[in-house]
Amino acid sequence: MRLTRLSELASVGPFFALRTGGAPAGAAEYGPLDEPTVRARVETVARRLGTEDRRVAASVAYQGIAGRLLSIALGSAVLTGEVPDLTGGRLRWHPANTAPDDLWLPDPAALPHPAHGGPAALIREHVLRGPLADLHRTTRAVVTVSGRLLWGNAASSLAGSLRVLHTWCCDQGRPQDAARATALARVVLDDPLLRGTGTLTAGGPPHAAPSFVRSTCCLYYRVPPGGTCGDCVLRHAPPRVR
Repeated sequence: MRLTRLSELASVGPFFALRTGGAPAGAAEYGPLDEPTVRARVETVARRLGTEDRRVAASVAYQGIAGRLLSIALGSAVLTGEVPDLTGGRLRWHPANTAPDDLWLPDPAALPHPAHGGPAALIREHVLRGPLADLHRTTRAVVTVSGRLLWGNAASSLAGSLRVLHTWCCDQGRPQDAARATALARVVLDDPLLRGTGTLTAGGPPHAAPSFVRSTCCLYYRVPPGGTCGDCVLRHAPPRVR
């Protein structure tokens, strides 16, 4: 994958940006997506949220990195036709930094095109079932948190990535790319790991981004005055019958 093509993602938004090439300042503080890095990230998030509830911190930390990985994968698939290889410890993560300075891929390379399934198959196999599944296991090893909740966070992150990318494509006069992003996201959301974690519905007005309502909660409401996210199951729960 050419760096000039990958760099186009940064124009979509900070979650789509990816540092590549030579070592950045503080390169020694970038580590693999392993248990020490996850533990450090959870502590960083807990401190920034001002919470002692490590389940909340772990949930928010996982959702943040899920949003980064899925934004990069989805954006690259739509805008370049390639999906960068983020597997096998190639990607480096700085647990104290935020987007776009948290991720560094020293030697970017594109995953080979699959015989069947196209970019959506690559995202499912090499992102969802690759580093995100590894992070899922690692996060639960660091903090006892619901696995279903974490997959719901991943689905919500993918829907958020789609919303930003869809809006950007329409603003740039690229409705076909917006439609391609929606189609790809739907296939990824139908993976057994994410299936049932929420519902993606088509946008109402012309060129409106699809909306998403999740069936789980990320626990952010436990951080005063956190409230609920726009796609939260608590916000969209049906009224109780009295």
